Amino acid sequence: MIIVTGATGELGSQVVHHLLERVPADQVGVSVRDPQRAAGLAARGVRVRRGDFADPDTLEAAFEGASQVLLVSVDALGETAVARHRSAIDAAQRAGAQRILYTSHQAASADSLFEPARDHAATEAHLATTGVPFTALRDGFHAATVPRLLGRALETGELVAPADGPVSWTTHADLAEAAAAVLADAAQPAGGSTVLTADAALDLDDVARILSDLLGRSIRRVVVADEDYVTGLTGHGVPEPAARLLLTLFHAARRGEFAVTDPTLGGLLGRPTTPLRALLERVAAAR
Repeated sequence: MIIVTGATGELGSQVVHHLLERVPADQVGVSVRDPQRAAGLAARGVRVRRGDFADPDTLEAAFEGASQVLLVSVDALGETAVARHRSAIDAAQRAGAQRILYTSHQAASADSLFEPARDHAATEAHLATTGVPFTALRDGFHAATVPRLLGRALETGELVAPADGPVSWTTHADLAEAAAAVLADAAQPAGGSTVLTADAALDLDDVARILSDLLGRSIRRVVVADEDYVTGLTGHGVPEPAARLLLTLFHAARRGEFAVTDPTLGGLLGRPTTPLRALLERVAAAR
């Protein structure tokens, strides 16, 4: 049985959707914090069980009978995130999973300037100690982040942010479809890590240019000092820790940590990856 965690979340729900196009429902199980939210999956014949990374005692039953487990990384940081991932990995190992897949990050590294990437690296390190075959899906930076970086650009005509660098912005939809393909065909890719990114890496200058083209009016890229950016965010109600975490995205982008592109994702999809322009078209159309 293939077990998918976080199956009611943005990524996990799409993975299950694509997986059910490839394998029978009775071969799929989901581990979710609130089984009621997965009632629709249960009605389709998917095994639904409660599993919460923060409550390790729930995971043994959630993973029972697993041949493969896809661990969708949690929305947490630091030791909290790593501890929850370790609990899930250990539970999958005890359940006898023959392979563990984990949604990591393209920049996963112990010395990354982007804090979450260090958490992913620590999780991958624990995976490597289990003796269970594993695949760390090093997902490209989620394209859904871009609208959050725009600020008031569509109103003011200025995209204000610190200096950045190219990022291979990758959509949830593409990543979910690829993860389902990997789960349905356990032969590929196998072992270690695999990088799943969009075909191109774009910076915020590119974003401003695309938006200008889509809107038919100028969106100007304005570079501000790091501390001025943090001050601006906190002045609009963003907690300072969250603002400083966001700033590490720019630090890492400037160092080129997100600039890598890899053909693996497109190969799994059998088509070109979704360009960032497609997401920005929806942003522009919503205005």
